[in-house]
Formats: sequence, structure tokens, C-alpha cells
Amino acid sequence: MPSYLSPGVYVEEVASGARPIEGVGTSVAAFVGLAPTGPLNEPTLVTNWTQYVAAFGDFTDGYYLAHSVYGFFNNGGTAAYVVRVGGSSEDAAPANDAASAAVTGSGGSATPPAALPPGEPKQLGTFTVAATAPGDLSVEVADLEGDGPAERFKLIVRDGGKSVESFDVTAKKGNRNYVVTQVKERSQLIEVAEAASAGQLARPGNQTVALSAPAPAVPAGGVEAERPGPAQYLGDSADRTGFGGLEAIDEISMVAVPDLMAAYQSGAIDMEALKAVQLGLIAHCELMGDRVAIIDPPPGMNARQIRVWRQETAGYDSKYAALYYPWIKSFDPATGQARLVPPSGHIAGIWARNDAERGVHKAPANEVVRGAVDLEIQITRGEQDLLNPIGVNCVRAFPGRGIRVWGARTLSSDPAWRYLNIRRYFNYLEESILLGTQWVVFEPNDQNLWARIRRNISAFLVNEWRNGALFGSQPEQAFYVRCDEESNPPESVDLGRVVCEIGVSPVKPAEFVIFRLAQFSSGSAELEE
Repeated sequence: MPSYLSPGVYVEEVASGARPIEGVGTSVAAFVGLAPTGPLNEPTLVTNWTQYVAAFGDFTDGYYLAHSVYGFFNNGGTAAYVVRVGGSSEDAAPANDAASAAVTGSGGSATPPAALPPGEPKQLGTFTVAATAPGDLSVEVADLEGDGPAERFKLIVRDGGKSVESFDVTAKKGNRNYVVTQVKERSQLIEVAEAASAGQLARPGNQTVALSAPAPAVPAGGVEAERPGPAQYLGDSADRTGFGGLEAIDEISMVAVPDLMAAYQSGAIDMEALKAVQLGLIAHCELMGDRVAIIDPPPGMNARQIRVWRQETAGYDSKYAALYYPWIKSFDPATGQARLVPPSGHIAGIWARNDAERGVHKAPANEVVRGAVDLEIQITRGEQDLLNPIGVNCVRAFPGRGIRVWGARTLSSDPAWRYLNIRRYFNYLEESILLGTQWVVFEPNDQNLWARIRRNISAFLVNEWRNGALFGSQPEQAFYVRCDEESNPPESVDLGRVVCEIGVSPVKPAEFVIFRLAQFSSGSAELEE
């Protein structure tokens, strides 16, 4: 208290009893993956696509990190932390400009580090063909439909028996449809060259040739390129590597690892290692308690296979994780063609957009996936009937309504935490109340303090109720705050504790909308059932 020693008028500033609680942000994502350049194992904040390119490079074949971050910002994301793993300190310097998407080798030539050397060339008449991407690839030579020049033919690329690329080409060199030129400009899976012993080029005969998968990438130094294994993704909290590097950042609310699938596709890790990394990601989110993992499924699985994988192989059970299926086909500015990418980056952007437009309490579903031109597989309603109950959130295409997220469940078997928006909303409440009540520490532990705590938290929850986040026609039905003699007996006060009990009734999403129609006779006052 100030001392009043002489007569006069005194003006003093006093602290108000109200300490408003401000809601925390819920839209900051974290991506762990592969990039051709940039800081290694150092969480780097980027707030737009240009910043990402400047730090980590542009789109690169074989990596999904850039496409995921691009999808995040394209769908409404505003801020993300990026952790690059699996590189070396030699290529950890930031890119100089937006075009630096390659790593410069010892010879000074820039080569994409993720591009795999072609597989063993196979003879195709007077040409050779080789795979440049992993997969069960084969090439078929077939006749064009209708009549045409003798040197014209159709070249069909199949992956697992399914046609994925097709070219109408000619064996006549100098023609704009020359097979070598067309494949070089348009194909992402194969390359065609003139055979070394070829004399007069000729149209190959109708046939099907199985291709060998590419060998592991070899950089300029001649040492086999190292793709990160589970240990590099999991990292260490003491060394601030992998997931451990994200523990010191409080504002993160969602985490994705899109390039885990790149490592799986390349054969660098198997299904057991993939599962170990995803379990580590879920464990990280459960440990932190303020973020949710966005899980990507393995590519190339149909609805039946993803159901078996979800229940038997993966078997995850966590309220801090959500799984989305299938993969999304988005436009690749680097090649000018559409390519399949894991859905996690686009989904993270949709979460951020939903939080900004509607609030974290609203389920992030029935939202358009911006930038998606197609899906890996079209899911039917019957297939979703089997996937939705086991926590697989489907992405579906609807005629006239575009491609939308059509699920909002966690991977928890606990009905109380079934819905994703409930888990994320509780994360928001817990973090907001935690940060907004730091002033309580070391205050006198008496009835005045308890009353101030009740008043401040109640004011915060009333605003949440008015915003539609809590269920009930009156605030008393939506929440309660108890901080009194009952929750703080003398023995608890003697230990220096203040216990405040808070109960909230969050709104649940209208997942199943049912309209019951019945006939009734004209003039009858009641429905006939």
C-alpha cells in the first residue's frame, strides 16, 4: 500500500478484478518430411508458399513434403512448421531462389535428389524402355484405333495391370509424335531411347514388356542416398530431432508426415517400419496433449484392403489421431500434370480454414478439397458404410458438389472421443484456460481468489456458448465452474493447491441426418404410421 504523508489528492492505478481469457490459435500445422535443401532437423516457420520454396526448395519428384505444404496453404492454412529429415549438413543451406529445387553435386550439376536412376532397359524393337519410378510397371504396344500410318502405334504403361499412362506415338524420327520425345515430355514412369544397335528405326511389334524397378538413388559422390528410417522420423527430444524437435513449440495443433509414404514406396522402409513411425507420431501427440496426428494410408489400396489394414495391420486406437482415405490427385506445377499425393497436407489446410470460418468446435467435414482434381479411387456409399464405423474418414467426389471431406472421426474406440471436433475443441479449451490463468500462481489462496477464478472462466465459457460451441439453451445447461470450499478443502489448501472443476457440454456434429416421412389422410390431425 502507498504511504500518504502529506495532504493532497492522489491518483493511483489499480488492477481490475477481471482477467479475461483469450482463446488460443488452433491452425498451426507441423510437417516432417523430405526436401532437397533447407535446415536439417530444425523446425522452421513458414507462413506462405514463397517462404517454403526459399527455405526448402520447390516441387521434387519422389518427395511429397512440398506438395503437402502447397495443399495446406491452398486450402486455407496460414502458418506451418517444417522439419526436414534424412538429408545431410552439406545440403542444409537455404535455397537462394524460388527455382532452387535441386541439390548441386560435386561436379556442379544440379540433379533432383529424389529422382531414381532408371531400371534395367528392356528391348522394344529398335527402342529400349526403362522404368523411372517404383511400381509393378509394364509397357504394352498396341495398334491405334482405325487406320493410320504403319509407323504409328499406341504405347500403354500399366501399373499392376492397370493402365496409368497412354501415348499415341510414331517411330518416325523428327515427327512431333516421335515416341522418344513424347515419353520424355509427358511420362512420369518410363523413359524410351533408341537402341544402341538400332539401324533403321521401325515400329515395334505388338507386345507387353515387364519393367524392372529403378535402383536406389545414387548421388554425385557415388554413395547410396540415405532415406530416413524410423529412428530419424522419431528423433530425440534432447537433440531436438524428428518429432522431438516439435516438443518445444506450443502453438502446433496438427502434425503430418507425408513423406513417410515416399520412403515406403521406394522400399526404404517396410510396413512394420511405417507402422512404427505412425505410432511414434501418435505417441508424440498424446504426450503433448495439444495436437492431433493426421495419418496417411498406404497408396494403392482399395476399400477392402484399407479396412483390413486399419483393423489388423495398423490397429491404432487413439483420440489424438485421424485417418483420411484415399489419396488425392492434385495438379503438379513442376510437371504440368496431375499426380497422386497423400491427403494429410490438404486436410490440415481444411482444418485451418474451418477453424477460421466456423470455429474449432465445428467438425471439419463437408468441406471442398481445393486443388484436388480427382481421387485415387472413387468410394461408394456402401464402402463408406464399412469404413466410417472404424474411424476411416473418407474423401469423396459428389456430382455437382466437387471433392469433399466426408468424415470427422478420430481413431478412438471410446465413444466420448469419437468425433474429431470434440478432441480438438477440448485441446483449445485446455490450452486457453492454461495460458489465461497463469496469474493465479502464488496468489493468496482464499475465497476471493476462488471467486475471481470462477468469474474469469465463466466469462470465457459464456462467450464460447454464445458462439455456438456449447450445447444448451442457457449457460447453466452448457457448462459449470466449481471452485469453492468443496473443491478446495483445508488439506488441499495446506499443500498449496487450487482445484477448479469445469464441466462443458460440447456440441456434436449432425453426422446422420434423418427425415422421417409418413402419409396422413386429408383432414386428419395426426400422422398415420
